[in-house]
Amino acid sequence: MTNAVDEMRAKILFDVIKEPCGMDTILSTENLCRDFKIGDGSVVNALKNINIEIEKGKLTILRGRSGSGKTTLINILGALDKPTKGKVMFGGRDITRLSERARDDIRRYKMAFVFQSVALMSGMTAYENVDFGLRLAKYPYEERDKRTRECLRSVGLEKRMFHRPGEMSGGEQQRVAIARAIAHKPDIIFADEPTAELDTATALHVVKLFKELVARDEMTIIMTTHDPSMIDIADKVYTLEDGEIVE
Repeated sequence: MTNAVDEMRAKILFDVIKEPCGMDTILSTENLCRDFKIGDGSVVNALKNINIEIEKGKLTILRGRSGSGKTTLINILGALDKPTKGKVMFGGRDITRLSERARDDIRRYKMAFVFQSVALMSGMTAYENVDFGLRLAKYPYEERDKRTRECLRSVGLEKRMFHRPGEMSGGEQQRVAIARAIAHKPDIIFADEPTAELDTATALHVVKLFKELVARDEMTIIMTTHDPSMIDIADKVYTLEDGEIVE
């Protein structure tokens, strides 16, 4: 009975999100807190009463030093973790109250992730890396092939799609990871320090690519960074210090 209820709740959530809601906000938090217990029994307040709004079709940057709470926050926003208290509203629903199965479905079909470590499959070409996820989702071949080529073309890799990761630069590998992330047309992309291992010029190129995806395809992207040179390109910036949003 519980599984049936969870599936119904997830379906309702998907249906709500698919429908145009006439609002600019796709995701928001209400008094979000996250505490962690450490070895001596004391509690670390990693996030303290976070209230943010993420606009549809915009690039939002969460900026902060290492340890400021930005990765903890993006993990909660992306349904990879749950808060100690507070809400995460996505498509008009508090996703923190859904079951793990329903949250997994939301991550799989509505969200995508780009991490600092690209984690491409080394034995596969760029094309095969992007195609793999679509194959797992049981897309028919013709649709997979079309979408894979479209995504690699959109990140400027149409001439490199049959190269393996070891034959590509760090920036090219990250672009493959972005193509893989956008392949299933997610509502929102979470990028956690995607430029941290890249040189400045390559990092700026990746962020500009995010901006192009936002402008051209109206994608919603949330990106974390500790690099102040990245923030000028964002539509909105939230700065975190010691688990709190500061002006």
